[in-house]
Amino acid sequence: MPRNRAFSEPECSAEYSADYSVSLPSDPEHGVGRTHEVTVRSSGPCLCLPRFMRLTFAPESLENLYQTYFRRQRHETLLVLVVFAALFDCYVLVMCAVVYAADKLAPALAAAAGLVAHVLLFVLCKYRLLPERVARRFLPYVLWVLILAQIFCYLGLNFARSPEASDTVGWQAFFVFSFFITLPLRLAPIVLITAVSCGIHTLVLGVTVAQQRQDALDESALLRQILSNVAIYLCAITVGTMSYYMADRKHRKAFLEARQSLEVKLNLEEQSQQQERLMLSILPKHVADEMLKDMKKDPSQKEMQQFNTMYMYRHENVSILFADIVGFTQLSSSCSAQELVKLLNELFARFDKLAAKYHQLRIKILGDCYYCICGLPEYREDHAVCSIMMGLAMVEAISYVREKTKTAVDMRVGVHSGTVLGGVLGQKRWQYDVWSTDVTVANKMEAGGIPGRVHISQSTMDCLKGEFEVEPGEGGSRCEYLKEKGIVTYLVVVPKQPLRNGINGVKLSLTSSHGGSPPLVNTKERNGSLSLACASPEEPEEPDARAVNPSFPNPRRRLRLRDLAERVIDASQNEQELNKLLNEALLERESIQALKGKSTFRLSMRFIDPEMETRYSVEKEKQSGAAFSCSCVVLFFTALVEVFIDPWLVANYVTFVVGEILLLILTLCSLAAIFPRVFPKKLVAFSTWIDRTRWARNTWAMAAIIIVTMADIVDMLSCRQDHGGTGNGTMGPPRPGGCGEQPKYYSYIALLALVATIMLVQVSHMVKLTLMVLITGATGAVNIYAWEHIFDQYDRHRGQQSMSSLVPSKYSMTAMIFVVMLSFYYFSRHVEKLARTLFLWKIDVHDQKERVYEMRRWNEALVTNMLPEHVARHFLGSKKRDEELYSQSYDEIGVMFASLPNFADFYTEESINNGGIECLRFLNEIISDFDALLDEPQFRCITKIKTIGSTYMAASGVTPDANANGYSAKKETLSDKERWQHLADLADFALAMKVTLMNINYQSFNNFMLRIGMNKGAVLAGVIGARKPHYDIWGNTVNVASRMESTGVMGNIQVVEETHLILKEYGFRFVRRGAIYVKGKGELLTFFLKGREKQGSFVNGSSVTLPHQVVDSS
Repeated sequence: MPRNRAFSEPECSAEYSADYSVSLPSDPEHGVGRTHEVTVRSSGPCLCLPRFMRLTFAPESLENLYQTYFRRQRHETLLVLVVFAALFDCYVLVMCAVVYAADKLAPALAAAAGLVAHVLLFVLCKYRLLPERVARRFLPYVLWVLILAQIFCYLGLNFARSPEASDTVGWQAFFVFSFFITLPLRLAPIVLITAVSCGIHTLVLGVTVAQQRQDALDESALLRQILSNVAIYLCAITVGTMSYYMADRKHRKAFLEARQSLEVKLNLEEQSQQQERLMLSILPKHVADEMLKDMKKDPSQKEMQQFNTMYMYRHENVSILFADIVGFTQLSSSCSAQELVKLLNELFARFDKLAAKYHQLRIKILGDCYYCICGLPEYREDHAVCSIMMGLAMVEAISYVREKTKTAVDMRVGVHSGTVLGGVLGQKRWQYDVWSTDVTVANKMEAGGIPGRVHISQSTMDCLKGEFEVEPGEGGSRCEYLKEKGIVTYLVVVPKQPLRNGINGVKLSLTSSHGGSPPLVNTKERNGSLSLACASPEEPEEPDARAVNPSFPNPRRRLRLRDLAERVIDASQNEQELNKLLNEALLERESIQALKGKSTFRLSMRFIDPEMETRYSVEKEKQSGAAFSCSCVVLFFTALVEVFIDPWLVANYVTFVVGEILLLILTLCSLAAIFPRVFPKKLVAFSTWIDRTRWARNTWAMAAIIIVTMADIVDMLSCRQDHGGTGNGTMGPPRPGGCGEQPKYYSYIALLALVATIMLVQVSHMVKLTLMVLITGATGAVNIYAWEHIFDQYDRHRGQQSMSSLVPSKYSMTAMIFVVMLSFYYFSRHVEKLARTLFLWKIDVHDQKERVYEMRRWNEALVTNMLPEHVARHFLGSKKRDEELYSQSYDEIGVMFASLPNFADFYTEESINNGGIECLRFLNEIISDFDALLDEPQFRCITKIKTIGSTYMAASGVTPDANANGYSAKKETLSDKERWQHLADLADFALAMKVTLMNINYQSFNNFMLRIGMNKGAVLAGVIGARKPHYDIWGNTVNVASRMESTGVMGNIQVVEETHLILKEYGFRFVRRGAIYVKGKGELLTFFLKGREKQGSFVNGSSVTLPHQVVDSS
């Protein structure tokens, strides 16, 4: 299938191509099947990012589909932002309530209004009450404006009388970061609105403070505070951008896994259809189901069986139809062998369609003979009527072949009703067949019939209930068997009008309603090839007229799967259709809440299944290095803020250098497993161990956060010491511009440490909660106890400028950090839920892929047990129609027929033999032992063709490297003895079959004997009907081999003179039989093969001694 060029863009870098390419061949060895490739290119609208961070799918339509998927994934995350805003409103209400005064009414009302608005938004979003277009396009911006208004209301109404440049900076930074992790927008709009928010906030604070303190304005201090604010905002935007980028990569990976899941699902369904088609083309469903069940059994269960498995069932009240092409020899002489196979394929494919219409189960094609059964496996009351309609339609179909080819071809059809035993014998080349005396009678009804007529027996006549007009058939005059059995026969008169009742109420007619009938055979003058038209004159192709046939998958039952597979084929050429399918698959996947029910514990969110939890814990996350780098970024901006606040604080520089070094070590150790070629092997091994060990990974993450937190705490304590804090409550004047003048910024630094905490990946929300409690507790303890005097002095200094009542800063800052901690914990639970959901989806994709390959394995096993391996490869993994043939000519092939003539005497249908089933069970053991011989190395070039009743047919040299006995040398470079080695192996195989049967006779006290015929020469091998593949070989060589068997003597292997001369060179002994008459060939000189005079000599120099090679000295 041609790959859609839209899915492979050249702009993709090697790294992203490796990460984001999806390739799913149906066959991992040969790459057969559908393969799609999706790439990520480093371009797009996010020009504000470095080039390596600009990720977009190619083509644009796929990127648009991903953005739709991304927005849906972030719908619940938008609810998280609403919860954040509601918590902020609650914080404002609490701060106003604690120190309530008249001037607190306005901010309290504003916060209450905001809380109501956010609750309303939460309900509307949670239950999807808003129109989708409104929610998608406007809701994120509405929420942004609402949050921005809430912050400015709190700033303006609560701090208007004594504004400071540090007021609400923490909340602004918190929401800036929250926009990146929650808003369902592309990165560029988020960067834009956060930049606008921060710019407005900074401008408003700067202008307000400058206006309020016109007389006592310290421009240097204000500038340093503004720069500190900018540094905090830049930190929030930088880390937020990294967070967005990491989430984007994760969602893109999940998106591609969903796409891969779709590919896997469709491949699985396609494989299922292919397996079902191939199985049901040769086997009825009830046999195929039993066979698949046994194939999947444990080998130890099979070893306990006393006999080989036999799939045989008794069916009563069925009608058997045999049809033979009369004049086939003349037809074959008028066209080439390839054209003959093509004609047979198209004619028999036409018969298969007629069989589907008339409720027939095609049993086999034997050369130019077609036979089928009605009433199997499900009983039909009108089985006889259906069979006669089938026979009349076949006669009508062949009339067009006769008309167009100008040859005297015709159909001779015989129908008999009775009981059959249907099933499969042997262990190789499974083909469904039927056995019973009634099958023999039906065969003789065809042999004793008249060309162009349908010949029926008395038992079939009794089932018709006057549905057809008949005339005496006098079959006994043309067939000795019918005469001996005294079977009365009839010939069906072709009806001039449609049947009175029709079949199941459907009117059927054998004559066209038009004056001229459309041609069934088209003759192409250019190359002389023949082809059948798809529709015969009496049967328009109407879906409603198609009957359900056990040999075909029900078209209605398989409509969904077939339609889906066909849609994907079209989708490979139709980008919009593929995107539509992918969107449907994503919606279906998202509708299944993977974590609902009993899959996880509610509190810890761990999987209930310990094995699943272990698999999740060792899952490698490629973004762990990026998460640690966020800690480095936070520490850098932390140090930058402290430099602006107090550039003379030495501890700040020390903690920054030490902390960055330690964090870089942690980051490099985390990156080593991602880039193993860059780092030493020992470091890579250590990094891999950390990633795959949960406690080590948690320890590593905790170390990073502790480093960031301790840097802040050490700086705070150093600032306290630097300002000479004492235990008696006295404190010297703070150094101008020192850290004591702006203590709030250290709480904002703690907020940035919380941001670094939730950036960790592959860390449980419980671990994150522990770390956030540590940060909050440590900062709160320093604020309330260690920095009590600093905050009190800050509040007194601020209170001198305003009579407004405010909550003490040490408590308000601690409360702010606590609310932010709660918000981030809520978000961490959401992130872990999403991560576990994506993990379950990934496991599902993996399981589906395993099922695909398992189905592929069973598919291969089934097909190669029905067709030769090289022929099976031609069909497997590709869709063939009736006109797509497999055929190959061979010049030097050995053919063998081996029959059990006295099995007919052994076979009885008495109750003691369970109606004949036990007799067939014995035949199954014989054929299975013959099949087992083919597994021996010396018989590797022998292929079983089929079994016909109790006749076993095999050929040698029918392989891709034909005539070379498994060697790849060309025919011209081989000697005559090497070229015909496969024929000698076939002769050895025939002798081994005799020995095998002799052992069976010895163990079962029977006296079965083989009658074998062999021949060599050219054949044409091919498959008739890709929909119902039937592998066979044709040619004069096959005909002569069959005659050698039928005219032979039990216990002997009969060959013609040419075969005798070749095998004589290999040390085989022969006895001359003399000239015998062979139908169609005249007098032929034949010989009996008796054994070998010496041990077998093989081309490769090895010798294999068989039991028969040391006996028979006559």
